[in-house]
Amino acid sequence: MTGRHSRIVDRALTRLKLRQLRLLVAVGAHGNIQNAARELGISQPAATKMIQDLELDFEVKLFNRTNRGVVPTVFGETLIRHGKLIFTQVSNAAQELDDLNEGNSGRVVVGTLLAASTSLLPAAIEILLTDRPNVAVKISEGTNEVLMPGLLSGEIDMVVGRLPSHRHRDKIRQEKLLQDHILAVVGPQHPLAGKPDVSFAQTKPFGWILPPLETTLRRQADHFFIGQQQYVPPVTVESVSYLANRALLQSRNLIGLMPAAVVTQDFSNGHLSQLDWTVPFGHGPIGISLRADDDLSPAGRAFKAALHQAAQDNPVRYSSK
Repeated sequence: MTGRHSRIVDRALTRLKLRQLRLLVAVGAHGNIQNAARELGISQPAATKMIQDLELDFEVKLFNRTNRGVVPTVFGETLIRHGKLIFTQVSNAAQELDDLNEGNSGRVVVGTLLAASTSLLPAAIEILLTDRPNVAVKISEGTNEVLMPGLLSGEIDMVVGRLPSHRHRDKIRQEKLLQDHILAVVGPQHPLAGKPDVSFAQTKPFGWILPPLETTLRRQADHFFIGQQQYVPPVTVESVSYLANRALLQSRNLIGLMPAAVVTQDFSNGHLSQLDWTVPFGHGPIGISLRADDDLSPAGRAFKAALHQAAQDNPVRYSSK
Protein backbone atom coordinates (compact mmCIF):
# COMPACT_ATOMS: atom_id res chain seq x y z
CA MET A 1 0.00 0.00 0.00
CA THR A 2 1.10 3.59 -0.62
CA GLY A 3 1.61 5.91 2.34
CA ARG A 4 -1.62 7.81 1.54
CA HIS A 5 -3.61 4.60 1.10
CA SER A 6 -2.25 3.18 4.35
CA ARG A 7 -3.07 6.41 6.18
CA ILE A 8 -6.66 6.50 4.93
CA VAL A 9 -7.23 2.81 5.70
CA ASP A 10 -5.93 3.34 9.23
CA ARG A 11 -8.29 6.27 9.77
CA ALA A 12 -11.24 4.33 8.38
CA LEU A 13 -10.57 1.36 10.66
CA THR A 14 -10.11 3.46 13.78
CA ARG A 15 -12.48 6.41 13.27
CA LEU A 16 -15.16 5.55 10.69
CA LYS A 17 -18.61 4.98 12.18
CA LEU A 18 -21.64 3.34 10.58
CA ARG A 19 -23.62 6.45 11.53
CA GLN A 20 -21.39 8.50 9.25
CA LEU A 21 -22.00 6.08 6.38
CA ARG A 22 -25.76 6.16 7.06
CA LEU A 23 -25.65 9.94 6.80
CA LEU A 24 -23.57 9.79 3.63
CA VAL A 25 -26.06 7.44 1.95
CA ALA A 26 -29.00 9.56 3.14
CA VAL A 27 -27.44 12.78 1.79
CA GLY A 28 -26.89 11.06 -1.53
CA ALA A 29 -30.54 9.96 -1.61
CA HIS A 30 -32.01 13.31 -0.58
CA GLY A 31 -29.51 15.62 -2.27
CA ASN A 32 -29.92 17.74 0.83
CA ILE A 33 -28.04 17.68 4.15
CA GLN A 34 -30.96 19.09 6.16
CA ASN A 35 -33.39 16.37 5.06
CA ALA A 36 -30.78 13.67 5.60
CA ALA A 37 -30.09 15.00 9.10
CA ARG A 38 -33.81 14.96 9.87
CA GLU A 39 -34.02 11.33 8.72
CA LEU A 40 -31.24 10.34 11.11
CA GLY A 41 -32.56 12.50 13.97
CA ILE A 42 -29.56 14.80 14.23
CA SER A 43 -29.06 18.54 13.76
CA GLN A 44 -27.93 19.99 10.45
CA PRO A 45 -24.71 21.43 11.96
CA ALA A 46 -23.88 17.99 13.37
CA ALA A 47 -24.54 16.40 9.98
CA THR A 48 -22.37 18.97 8.22
CA LYS A 49 -19.56 18.31 10.71
CA MET A 50 -19.82 14.54 10.10
CA ILE A 51 -19.52 15.07 6.33
CA GLN A 52 -16.51 17.36 6.85
CA ASP A 53 -14.86 14.73 9.07
CA LEU A 54 -15.36 12.12 6.36
CA GLU A 55 -13.79 14.43 3.77
CA LEU A 56 -10.80 15.02 6.05
CA ASP A 57 -10.35 11.33 6.79
CA PHE A 58 -10.59 10.24 3.15
CA GLU A 59 -8.81 13.36 1.86
CA VAL A 60 -11.36 14.00 -0.90
CA LYS A 61 -14.34 16.27 -1.51
CA LEU A 62 -17.55 14.22 -1.30
CA PHE A 63 -20.23 16.76 -2.31
CA ASN A 64 -20.58 19.89 -4.41
CA ARG A 65 -23.05 22.52 -3.28
CA THR A 66 -25.66 23.81 -5.74
CA ASN A 67 -28.61 26.17 -5.43
CA ARG A 68 -30.82 23.08 -5.02
CA GLY A 69 -28.75 21.27 -2.40
CA VAL A 70 -25.69 19.04 -2.74
CA VAL A 71 -24.53 16.67 -5.48
CA PRO A 72 -22.05 13.83 -4.86
CA THR A 73 -18.66 14.12 -6.53
CA VAL A 74 -17.17 11.04 -8.16
CA PHE A 75 -15.53 10.36 -4.78
CA GLY A 76 -18.85 10.77 -3.00
CA GLU A 77 -20.63 8.42 -5.42
CA THR A 78 -17.92 5.80 -4.88
CA LEU A 79 -18.09 6.00 -1.09
CA ILE A 80 -21.90 5.95 -1.17
CA ARG A 81 -21.81 2.80 -3.29
CA HIS A 82 -19.45 1.09 -0.87
CA GLY A 83 -21.53 2.31 2.06
CA LYS A 84 -24.65 0.72 0.58
CA LEU A 85 -22.73 -2.52 0.08
CA ILE A 86 -21.58 -2.48 3.72
CA PHE A 87 -25.17 -2.02 4.95
CA THR A 88 -26.39 -4.78 2.66
CA GLN A 89 -23.73 -7.11 4.07
CA VAL A 90 -24.73 -6.18 7.62
CA SER A 91 -28.35 -6.92 6.71
CA ASN A 92 -27.31 -10.23 5.14
CA ALA A 93 -25.38 -11.15 8.27
CA ALA A 94 -28.39 -10.35 10.44
CA GLN A 95 -30.63 -12.39 8.12
CA GLU A 96 -28.24 -15.33 8.21
CA LEU A 97 -28.07 -15.21 12.00
CA ASP A 98 -31.86 -15.07 12.13
CA ASP A 99 -32.11 -18.04 9.76
CA LEU A 100 -29.72 -20.01 11.96
CA ASN A 101 -31.70 -19.04 15.05
CA GLU A 102 -34.88 -20.27 13.34
CA GLY A 103 -33.25 -23.60 12.48
CA ASN A 104 -32.25 -22.84 8.89
CA SER A 105 -28.68 -23.64 7.92
CA GLY A 106 -28.01 -20.42 6.03
CA ARG A 107 -29.61 -18.44 3.24
CA VAL A 108 -28.89 -17.83 -0.44
CA VAL A 109 -30.48 -15.26 -2.75
CA VAL A 110 -30.33 -16.20 -6.44
CA GLY A 111 -31.19 -14.10 -9.46
CA THR A 112 -32.31 -16.14 -12.44
CA LEU A 113 -32.54 -15.42 -16.14
CA LEU A 114 -34.94 -17.29 -18.39
CA ALA A 115 -32.34 -19.75 -19.66
CA ALA A 116 -31.83 -21.24 -16.19
CA SER A 117 -35.25 -20.94 -14.63
CA THR A 118 -37.07 -24.09 -15.79
CA SER A 119 -34.48 -26.87 -15.61
CA LEU A 120 -31.04 -26.03 -14.28
CA LEU A 121 -32.14 -23.98 -11.29
CA PRO A 122 -34.77 -26.44 -9.97
CA ALA A 123 -32.28 -29.32 -10.34
CA ALA A 124 -29.64 -27.40 -8.38
CA ILE A 125 -32.13 -26.53 -5.63
CA GLU A 126 -33.08 -30.20 -5.37
CA ILE A 127 -29.40 -31.13 -4.95
CA LEU A 128 -28.88 -28.38 -2.36
CA LEU A 129 -31.92 -29.23 -0.26
CA THR A 130 -31.10 -32.93 -0.32
CA ASP A 131 -27.77 -32.14 1.30
CA ARG A 132 -28.88 -29.12 3.34
CA PRO A 133 -32.64 -29.34 3.88
CA ASN A 134 -32.78 -26.26 6.12
CA VAL A 135 -31.17 -23.75 3.76
CA ALA A 136 -33.47 -20.83 2.94
CA VAL A 137 -33.47 -20.10 -0.81
CA LYS A 138 -34.87 -16.91 -2.34
CA ILE A 139 -35.24 -16.60 -6.13
CA SER A 140 -35.58 -13.33 -8.06
CA GLU A 141 -36.34 -13.47 -11.80
CA GLY A 142 -35.57 -10.80 -14.38
CA THR A 143 -33.16 -9.60 -17.05
CA ASN A 144 -29.50 -8.75 -16.51
CA GLU A 145 -30.45 -5.07 -16.42
CA VAL A 146 -32.66 -5.75 -13.41
CA LEU A 147 -30.58 -8.37 -11.60
CA MET A 148 -27.00 -7.11 -11.99
CA PRO A 149 -27.50 -3.96 -9.87
CA GLY A 150 -28.83 -6.20 -7.10
CA LEU A 151 -25.81 -8.47 -7.46
CA LEU A 152 -23.37 -5.56 -7.32
CA SER A 153 -25.11 -4.03 -4.29
CA GLY A 154 -25.02 -7.32 -2.39
CA GLU A 155 -28.77 -7.90 -2.34
CA ILE A 156 -28.33 -10.94 -4.61
CA ASP A 157 -25.63 -13.55 -4.01
CA MET A 158 -25.38 -14.79 -7.61
CA VAL A 159 -27.14 -14.58 -10.97
CA VAL A 160 -27.69 -17.76 -12.97
CA GLY A 161 -28.38 -17.70 -16.70
CA ARG A 162 -26.87 -16.36 -19.92
CA LEU A 163 -23.52 -14.77 -19.08
CA PRO A 164 -23.39 -11.07 -20.04
CA SER A 165 -20.76 -10.45 -22.70
CA HIS A 166 -20.13 -6.73 -22.27
CA ARG A 167 -21.79 -4.76 -19.48
CA HIS A 168 -20.74 -5.30 -15.85
CA ARG A 169 -17.86 -7.59 -16.86
CA ASP A 170 -15.27 -5.53 -14.95
CA LYS A 171 -17.22 -5.85 -11.68
CA ILE A 172 -18.20 -9.51 -11.77
CA ARG A 173 -16.56 -12.90 -12.17
CA GLN A 174 -18.16 -15.63 -14.21
CA GLU A 175 -18.23 -19.40 -14.05
CA LYS A 176 -19.46 -21.15 -17.18
CA LEU A 177 -21.75 -24.15 -16.65
CA LEU A 178 -22.76 -25.18 -20.17
CA GLN A 179 -23.42 -23.94 -23.69
CA ASP A 180 -26.94 -23.15 -24.80
CA HIS A 181 -28.52 -22.09 -28.07
CA ILE A 182 -31.72 -20.40 -29.15
CA LEU A 183 -34.58 -22.20 -30.87
CA ALA A 184 -37.51 -20.87 -32.88
CA VAL A 185 -40.67 -22.05 -31.11
CA VAL A 186 -44.34 -22.13 -32.14
CA GLY A 187 -47.57 -23.53 -30.79
CA PRO A 188 -48.71 -26.97 -32.02
CA GLN A 189 -51.50 -25.31 -34.02
CA HIS A 190 -49.14 -23.00 -35.94
CA PRO A 191 -49.24 -23.45 -39.76
CA LEU A 192 -45.47 -24.04 -39.77
CA ALA A 193 -45.47 -26.57 -36.93
CA GLY A 194 -44.14 -29.89 -38.16
CA LYS A 195 -43.16 -28.58 -41.59
CA PRO A 196 -39.65 -29.64 -42.71
CA ASP A 197 -36.88 -27.26 -43.78
CA VAL A 198 -38.68 -24.02 -43.03
CA SER A 199 -37.05 -20.98 -44.63
CA PHE A 200 -36.99 -17.53 -43.08
CA ALA A 201 -39.13 -16.30 -45.97
CA GLN A 202 -41.90 -18.63 -44.76
CA THR A 203 -41.83 -17.03 -41.30
CA LYS A 204 -42.27 -13.45 -42.53
CA PRO A 205 -46.11 -13.35 -42.44
CA PHE A 206 -46.12 -14.20 -38.73
CA GLY A 207 -45.55 -12.09 -35.64
CA TRP A 208 -42.70 -12.66 -33.19
CA ILE A 209 -42.28 -12.79 -29.41
CA LEU A 210 -38.93 -11.12 -28.69
CA PRO A 211 -36.91 -10.31 -25.55
CA PRO A 212 -36.57 -6.68 -24.35
CA LEU A 213 -34.54 -4.15 -26.29
CA GLU A 214 -31.76 -3.99 -23.69
CA THR A 215 -30.89 -7.69 -24.05
CA THR A 216 -28.09 -9.11 -26.19
CA LEU A 217 -30.47 -11.58 -27.84
CA ARG A 218 -32.81 -8.80 -28.94
CA ARG A 219 -29.95 -6.82 -30.45
CA GLN A 220 -28.86 -9.93 -32.32
CA ALA A 221 -32.41 -10.58 -33.56
CA ASP A 222 -32.84 -6.98 -34.72
CA HIS A 223 -29.49 -7.08 -36.50
CA PHE A 224 -30.52 -10.27 -38.27
CA PHE A 225 -33.89 -8.81 -39.31
CA ILE A 226 -32.16 -5.74 -40.74
CA GLY A 227 -29.96 -8.05 -42.81
CA GLN A 228 -33.08 -9.71 -44.22
CA GLN A 229 -34.00 -6.76 -46.44
CA GLN A 230 -34.92 -4.55 -43.48
CA TYR A 231 -37.58 -7.04 -42.33
CA VAL A 232 -40.04 -5.75 -39.72
CA PRO A 233 -42.36 -8.32 -38.09
CA PRO A 234 -46.08 -7.56 -38.61
CA VAL A 235 -46.59 -8.05 -34.85
CA THR A 236 -44.02 -7.86 -32.06
CA VAL A 237 -44.63 -8.88 -28.45
CA GLU A 238 -41.80 -7.97 -26.07
CA SER A 239 -41.72 -10.33 -23.09
CA VAL A 240 -39.45 -12.40 -20.84
CA SER A 241 -42.34 -14.15 -19.08
CA TYR A 242 -42.17 -17.79 -20.06
CA LEU A 243 -45.71 -18.55 -18.90
CA ALA A 244 -47.13 -15.63 -20.87
CA ASN A 245 -45.05 -16.51 -23.92
CA ARG A 246 -46.15 -20.13 -23.86
CA ALA A 247 -49.82 -19.14 -23.58
CA LEU A 248 -49.47 -16.70 -26.49
CA LEU A 249 -47.76 -19.29 -28.67
CA GLN A 250 -50.55 -21.75 -27.94
CA SER A 251 -53.33 -19.26 -28.71
CA ARG A 252 -51.88 -17.23 -31.59
CA ASN A 253 -49.75 -17.99 -34.64
CA LEU A 254 -46.64 -16.28 -33.30
CA ILE A 255 -42.99 -17.34 -33.36
CA GLY A 256 -40.92 -17.16 -30.20
CA LEU A 257 -37.20 -17.26 -29.49
CA MET A 258 -36.45 -19.53 -26.54
CA PRO A 259 -33.29 -20.98 -24.97
CA ALA A 260 -33.08 -24.69 -25.66
CA ALA A 261 -32.65 -25.26 -21.94
CA VAL A 262 -36.12 -23.86 -21.30
CA VAL A 263 -38.37 -25.56 -23.85
CA THR A 264 -37.23 -29.19 -23.85
CA GLN A 265 -40.01 -30.38 -21.54
CA ASP A 266 -42.75 -28.51 -23.44
CA PHE A 267 -41.54 -30.10 -26.68
CA SER A 268 -41.77 -33.53 -25.08
CA ASN A 269 -45.32 -33.08 -23.80
CA GLY A 270 -46.59 -31.43 -27.01
CA HIS A 271 -47.34 -28.03 -25.50
CA LEU A 272 -44.96 -26.35 -27.94
CA SER A 273 -43.30 -27.27 -31.22
CA GLN A 274 -39.78 -26.54 -32.45
CA LEU A 275 -39.75 -24.75 -35.79
CA ASP A 276 -37.50 -26.55 -38.28
CA TRP A 277 -35.46 -23.41 -38.90
CA THR A 278 -31.99 -22.96 -37.44
CA VAL A 279 -31.69 -19.66 -35.59
CA PRO A 280 -28.42 -18.14 -36.88
CA PHE A 281 -27.69 -16.22 -33.68
CA GLY A 282 -28.08 -16.47 -29.92
CA HIS A 283 -25.53 -19.17 -29.06
CA GLY A 284 -23.86 -18.48 -25.74
CA PRO A 285 -22.77 -19.81 -22.37
CA ILE A 286 -25.05 -20.32 -19.39
CA GLY A 287 -23.31 -19.81 -16.09
CA ILE A 288 -23.01 -18.07 -12.76
CA SER A 289 -22.25 -14.38 -12.27
CA LEU A 290 -20.72 -13.38 -8.92
CA ARG A 291 -19.31 -10.19 -7.43
CA ALA A 292 -15.64 -9.99 -8.31
CA ASP A 293 -14.47 -8.92 -4.86
CA ASP A 294 -16.78 -10.96 -2.63
CA ASP A 295 -16.82 -14.39 -1.03
CA LEU A 296 -20.00 -16.42 -0.70
CA SER A 297 -21.52 -17.65 2.53
CA PRO A 298 -21.35 -21.41 3.23
CA ALA A 299 -24.91 -21.74 1.87
CA GLY A 300 -23.94 -19.76 -1.23
CA ARG A 301 -20.88 -21.92 -1.86
CA ALA A 302 -23.00 -25.04 -1.45
CA PHE A 303 -25.55 -23.76 -3.96
CA LYS A 304 -22.84 -22.84 -6.46
CA ALA A 305 -21.47 -26.38 -6.18
CA ALA A 306 -25.01 -27.72 -6.70
CA LEU A 307 -25.32 -25.71 -9.91
CA HIS A 308 -22.09 -27.19 -11.25
CA GLN A 309 -23.27 -30.67 -10.32
CA ALA A 310 -26.68 -30.16 -11.97
CA ALA A 311 -25.03 -29.02 -15.21
CA GLN A 312 -22.55 -31.90 -15.13
CA ASP A 313 -25.16 -34.56 -14.31
CA ASN A 314 -27.30 -33.95 -17.37
CA PRO A 315 -25.79 -31.41 -19.79
CA VAL A 316 -27.79 -32.73 -22.75
CA ARG A 317 -31.06 -31.98 -21.02
CA TYR A 318 -30.15 -28.33 -20.65
CA SER A 319 -28.19 -27.49 -23.76
CA SER A 320 -28.70 -29.79 -26.73
CA LYS A 321 -31.22 -29.65 -29.52
